[in-house]
Amino acid sequence: MTLRLHARALLYFDAIRKAGSIREAARRLHVASSAVNRQLLELEDQIGAPLFERLPAGLQLTAAGEVVARHVIVVLQDAHRVDSELDALRGIRRGEVSLQAVEGLNADFLPQVLAQMAQHYPGVRVTTRSSGSASMAAAVAMGEADVAVGFALPRHAELTQLAMGRFDLGAVVTPAHPLAGRPAVSLSDCAAYPLLLPGAELSVRWLLQPWLDRLAGQLHVPLESASIDLMRTLARDGVGVAFQTRLGLERELAAGQLVFVPLRTPGALVSELGVYVRAGRALAPALDAFVRLLTEAVARAQAVESAQGVHLR
Repeated sequence: MTLRLHARALLYFDAIRKAGSIREAARRLHVASSAVNRQLLELEDQIGAPLFERLPAGLQLTAAGEVVARHVIVVLQDAHRVDSELDALRGIRRGEVSLQAVEGLNADFLPQVLAQMAQHYPGVRVTTRSSGSASMAAAVAMGEADVAVGFALPRHAELTQLAMGRFDLGAVVTPAHPLAGRPAVSLSDCAAYPLLLPGAELSVRWLLQPWLDRLAGQLHVPLESASIDLMRTLARDGVGVAFQTRLGLERELAAGQLVFVPLRTPGALVSELGVYVRAGRALAPALDAFVRLLTEAVARAQAVESAQGVHLR
């Protein structure tokens, strides 16, 4: 069977998939709900199977809908790439890039990359969203983001890793804290003090969990949070010991407001920062330029990390 899937039907289907409802998709598309519903019904009639289950909580893709969704993601991203390449041939430096990144990169890493992007490609608009590593992997695979930058992303067949750096996890404390003067600490050392623990959705928690399990019943945890920024602020206020890599602490470390003490268990506890795109996709010029800047930034951060941590290897 040969299908002719028209551009409007694909756009409307993708909007419904992202919104989870026809009404919300219509609102985002600035068209009538009846027009969106009509396109969906025609598409389902052409395919010969329902594409969404109508559930009380909203619309959910059926097995046939999942197949169509994978096709639509490829088609729409390739269409965007063609537009960008034609713009590049005309000498017009414009385009759009969507990024999902872990919150800890907002302090220093991402501002530097975004400033470079704005300087070299002022016509390109970048939209950013902070999220956990697991959710950003799904977002890139489903075409909801062009690129992800995160720590310890789960292995995913639909993602390609374009860059990777390895960064020590450490205890983050004030200069006056008893742990601040040590060259390295264990989680047992940290357990003697109040702990500010990352939530289960953060990759730092995944890495800490085996050792936290061993210390169960010995921990005083005044805060568990999905916000790296909040934990960093409370660590700076002396509320407890936080845990993260040096990335995101650049200003506080330079100002002497916080101290980073590497964790040893007994070896280094390391988190991998990667840059990811959907496997198999051709990168539009704007996205390719942005990815190159991200890759260079990871390499620079890795060089700084290696220089700071070499005495502890």
